[in-house]
Formats: sequence, structure tokens, C-alpha cells
Amino acid sequence: MNMYEIIKKKREGNQLSKEEINYFIENYTNGNIPDYQAAALLMAIYFKKMNKKETVNLTSAMLNSGEKINLTSIEGIKVDKHSTGGVGDKTTLVLGPLVAACGLPVAKMSGRGLGHTGGTLDKLEAIEGLDINLSKDKFISNVNKIKLAVAGQTANITPADKKLYALRDVTATVDNVSLIASSIMSKKLASGSDAIVLDVKVGSGAFMKDLDSAFELAKEMVDIGKGMDKDIIAIISDMDEPLGYAIGNALEVREAIETLKGNGPKDLLELTFVLGSRLLLLGKKVKTVEEGYKLLKTAIEDGSAFIKFKEFVKAQGGNVSQINNPELLPKASKVIELRAEKSGYINEMNAEEIGRCALVLGAGRETKESQIDISAGIILNKKKYDKVTKGEIIAYLHGNNDKKLIEALNRMKCIIKITKDNKKKKKLIYGIVDKNGTVNI
Repeated sequence: MNMYEIIKKKREGNQLSKEEINYFIENYTNGNIPDYQAAALLMAIYFKKMNKKETVNLTSAMLNSGEKINLTSIEGIKVDKHSTGGVGDKTTLVLGPLVAACGLPVAKMSGRGLGHTGGTLDKLEAIEGLDINLSKDKFISNVNKIKLAVAGQTANITPADKKLYALRDVTATVDNVSLIASSIMSKKLASGSDAIVLDVKVGSGAFMKDLDSAFELAKEMVDIGKGMDKDIIAIISDMDEPLGYAIGNALEVREAIETLKGNGPKDLLELTFVLGSRLLLLGKKVKTVEEGYKLLKTAIEDGSAFIKFKEFVKAQGGNVSQINNPELLPKASKVIELRAEKSGYINEMNAEEIGRCALVLGAGRETKESQIDISAGIILNKKKYDKVTKGEIIAYLHGNNDKKLIEALNRMKCIIKITKDNKKKKKLIYGIVDKNGTVNI
């Protein structure tokens, strides 16, 4: 076997065998195949695509390129949730404690954000003292004791994906469904959970901009799970506007706390219930989605979800007093207001561009080395399709730098469009994909 023949075979549109894919992944990861040959194969895959069998084999090869977390010592069916990324997406902070309060073990390996705003780990680190660098034993112990742990992925998980993604990023080969799906699924499957619910975002603030591509990615990932004997369900959800009202790490922690108390934004709570009910179904805690909804609602109403969040924060060394009193969370030194320049309806609120405004304020990182300002961000006072009057506050910008605040404010003025007529509100949930097929909602 040699790379020249493998590149040529895929260039001609033929199916690569499992052995050929394994050969490529193993030798590229070990440094035996140069970047220029790997790039040539990626470009061939980009144009000629991979079928389902090839995609499953590529995922398996990347999964086996490094450490696989063994969670068999955790009692019960271990569940996890993965989002393809969005703006204001603090779902894990609400979903984890909520599902754990229902008695289902949530063992989540998470990542940091790159771009718009912080990732789950960045948000959690807004809580003083909270440790996301748990040892494997501590991680497993926490899940067994309180049903919940969230930690950073170890450096040894899927090294092939890390190396391939860096190459895809500089060779214009990121945007391929098989490569995207295998990248996501290899990491999630290596993390050891028994069942996974995927939140596939679609819209201006998501990687997938249109419904067809979002459903295609969802089907591909569910098929990978099916091909590797894992229970996977994918939810396609809207990301044309930020989720909830808060964008920025400490601000999103506050909103998550309010949601766990039953006072959160309607869209965040709805998405959490949709995802959570499916996790409870996969974890065999309930027999129907409706039963799952009732269990989740009860956990909010009786306070057990909020208590579970405090248990989780304490177990990972965090300052619980900040959870009891969110006013103690980090705050920006300055807050300025964005006001409506005319009356009408908000009919455009580009999530990606709002995310970039939060990035200007320091709430995200442009490179892996960038520092995040955990107190910076944006609180929306209005959402898409809301009616506003001239002079009314649309958003509050939180920051610590006057120049950055003015820049973000001026950009926000151009992003949010107010018109006389109100358009029809879009859905939050567009569909669900499981091993039995697709259900449009």
C-alpha cells in the first residue's frame, strides 16, 4: 500500500477500503506521510466525497488513533450531548444538572471555544475555583457520586483528528460532510459515553447555514453511530439569532442559573427539554418523550436541578456562593446601551455578527492563544420579531475597554435591522434524526 495509489484511487471517485483508510490515518498521525500527500487526499475526498462505509471507517480509524476513555466503572447508561456550536449556547450548563437530577449519569468531555464566544469549559471557568482538569479517577468518581462531571478532553484523544483538522483548515477542505462528521464523532465516541444526543445548529450563527446541509450532517453522524453500535439522536435547532439573551461567559453562567431556577429564556428552556427528554429516553429512564418532559419539568419546579448544579460546582472545586448569589460572578467595569433608532419590529439579528461583537469585547478568542475576558459580553433586551419603540433599549454591552465598547456598539447598530412589518417567526426545532430516519417538525 502507498499513498500515491490511495490518492489516485479516490481522485477517480472509487471507494477506499478500511485497510487503506487505516494505513493513511496511522501513518499520517505518526509523521510517515507528508502534509502535501495528506492534503492531496483531503482535496480528492472533498470533490469525490465518501460513502457511508468509508465515513464509518474513517471515524473508526481516527477514534483508534489515540486514547479511548473507559467509563465502564460508572454505573448505569452514560449519556452525553454535543452541539455543533452557536452564539449564546449555554445549554450544557442547564442540561447536565437537569438530566443528572433525574438520575441519569452525565459524563461530558468538553472543549474550549474558538471564534464567536467561549466554549463550555470557558463558561465554567467564570466560576471561581472550578476545575475542569479532572483526573480520570476523579471524573469517574464524581459521576458515580452526583451523576455529573464536565472536564476537558485529554491530549491523547483522537490525535489524528487534531492533525487532520489543522491541515483541513489551511487547505480549504473543512466544508465536507464526511470529514466534519468523522471529526465530531471520533471525539465523542472516544469519550466513552453509551448514548449521545447531538444538537446540530443551523442558521447565520452556525457552521451549517441551510437546512439541507444541517440535515445531511445530522444523518451522517447518526449513521456513523449506527455503524458503530451506538445510540445517537440528532436534533436540528435554529441559530439565526443567539440562544437566550446572554452572550459571554460569566453572563451565560448567570442565565443558566436563572434557567435552572425556572426563570430562564423560553428558547433555552425549550431546547433543553427537547434534548433532555431524548437523553432520558436513550438512558432508559423513561419510555416516552412525554414522560421525559414531565420528569425534567418536575426537576426544575422542585429545585432539584438547581441543587444538582451546586453539587456539581462544589465537587469540582468551584465557589458555590457565586451560584447562590450570581451578583458575585465576575462583572465588567462598564455597561453601555444600544437603543432603537426607530420604531418597528426586529426582523434581522444575525447571530454570527453578534457573536463577532462579543469577540470584539473580549468574550471569545480569535486564536488558541488568545485570552478571554470572562466578564465581557452582551445581554439582549429584545429578540428577533419583537416590537420596539424608538429609544427603547435593545441590548446592553458589557466590557472593560472604552474603545472596544464603542466599536462593538457601532457594529451592533448595523446588525440589528428594524422594519415596519413583522415577518413570520421561525421555528426553534426543525427536525429530529435517529436510526429509524428523519422526522421534520
